[in-house]
Amino acid sequence: MLPAVMVYTWSFAAAIPSFRCALSENDTVFNRNISIQYDRSQPDEDYCKANMKISVKECQRCYIKTISETGIAQLQPCEGYVFDRKYHQYTLVEEWLMVCDRTIFRSAVQNLFFVGYMVGSIFFGIMADKYGRRPIMSICIIIMACTGFICAFFPQKNLFGFWPSYLVYTISRFVLACSTRGIAVTGFVLATELVGPKNKFLTAICVQYFFASGQLFLVSFAYFIREWRRLTFSLSLFTIPFTLFYFVLPESARWMISKGHYKQAEELFRKIAKTNKRIFNEEAFEQLKNEQEKTRTTNTQKVGVLSLFRSKIMCIISINLFFQWFVQNLVFYGVSQSTVSFAISACVEIVSYIVLHLILNRIGRKRPYFVAVFGFAIVALLSIPVQNLMVKNSPSQKVVIFMINVLLKFLAAGSYAIIYIYSNELFPTGVRNTGMGICSMVARIGAIVGTTSNDMLTRLWINFPTVLFGILCFIAAFLILMLPETLNRTLPQTIEDTEQMGLSCIRIRGNQRTSKQQEETYKKDDQDSIESYTLSERL
Repeated sequence: MLPAVMVYTWSFAAAIPSFRCALSENDTVFNRNISIQYDRSQPDEDYCKANMKISVKECQRCYIKTISETGIAQLQPCEGYVFDRKYHQYTLVEEWLMVCDRTIFRSAVQNLFFVGYMVGSIFFGIMADKYGRRPIMSICIIIMACTGFICAFFPQKNLFGFWPSYLVYTISRFVLACSTRGIAVTGFVLATELVGPKNKFLTAICVQYFFASGQLFLVSFAYFIREWRRLTFSLSLFTIPFTLFYFVLPESARWMISKGHYKQAEELFRKIAKTNKRIFNEEAFEQLKNEQEKTRTTNTQKVGVLSLFRSKIMCIISINLFFQWFVQNLVFYGVSQSTVSFAISACVEIVSYIVLHLILNRIGRKRPYFVAVFGFAIVALLSIPVQNLMVKNSPSQKVVIFMINVLLKFLAAGSYAIIYIYSNELFPTGVRNTGMGICSMVARIGAIVGTTSNDMLTRLWINFPTVLFGILCFIAAFLILMLPETLNRTLPQTIEDTEQMGLSCIRIRGNQRTSKQQEETYKKDDQDSIESYTLSERL
């Protein structure tokens, strides 16, 4: 819940309300019934189309028409702005005037936030593997709480000036982003490591449920608190109880065993057995220790990043998955920026996860993913004629646009969740963490592009981001058809196992095993799987 709350706070704290040029120093009230004076000073639509390289909407609200002494009409940038307070009492955009030619300041904050996502994913992931899941997650929660309070109090334009306030706020958001990834990654790993093999899929879906629930929690705060500073402060207070998680959450027993901390792992296992009213199986635990000691003492060949690109099949699968993650993050964050239907968007996201929960283990990963991505492309491009051909602001157009937005969110949330599971099942064990880490890095680039598209490309054409999202989804949908289905297949252990899955449009040459080799390998894999499963059940 915490990452969702802190990530999407920006959508409300830095929301862009409707605005127009201020006609005088006393002009402070935004009136939707435009006065005659403002109507005369507003640039003409034809003039904006002929002389300006931005959209008509952006031209009319960022420039004001003046008449020179010779009677020639000229456009000048607005010296001040009047903001609509219907939905937001006071936002950071209004405080720092991050509109028109200053929109870049707003985009820079969010883009650096996603860079923090990349840094946090790598740094805290390594730290969690080295020092444990529980302490790193607890440290990240403390960092999140502290940076939240800094973001709430330090930006004081009148006291510190714009640049000191802006820089401290931007850096604090960067550190906050790093901490959210530390919580999300270590929390997800800790949750899945505390359950058995049967419940890993259920746990992964439940994580998505709580992420969407965090968005609903944020909406309830933002509805009653519509001033950005008080909203940020209130949400930072919400993080304080979570700092006590260190004294509540157990450490991962799997991590303790992997590091040779058998005594602490045994104590935790005995506590779990007592809580669940089960008998602690000492024989199974000793067998687990012996297997782990064999693994720790065996010299295994290290597999690096380049292994993802050395063979043709593995290279195609890797690059394809990187592109899929890029597109899904671009689309997901691009669609999720609107605050008008934020609560409905979160509810739609939950419904999408419920549908996936019901079908994903029945019909596979690839077909639902293809349908979701291809459907998103179709619906996104169909929204353009709806906006341009139907009567503007008519009740019928509003209903159709609302339904399109709901469907887009449903498809984007579904495809975004599927690609997590699908990628994890395609990368072999030796490079699975490496592959998923690169996917996460590429994904943040997509998130940056998606956010920037909403802020910058709409100034050129209001439908520009929609067209971009639709075209990229078309490409992603057809590229995913190349990849193999992973339903009911054993997780690949080596790159050679992934290559044996093949591609739907390319035959493997020169890397095929003989039938006898395949049979021996499958028997060995099945035996290993049975032994591991039996051991897990006994534990």
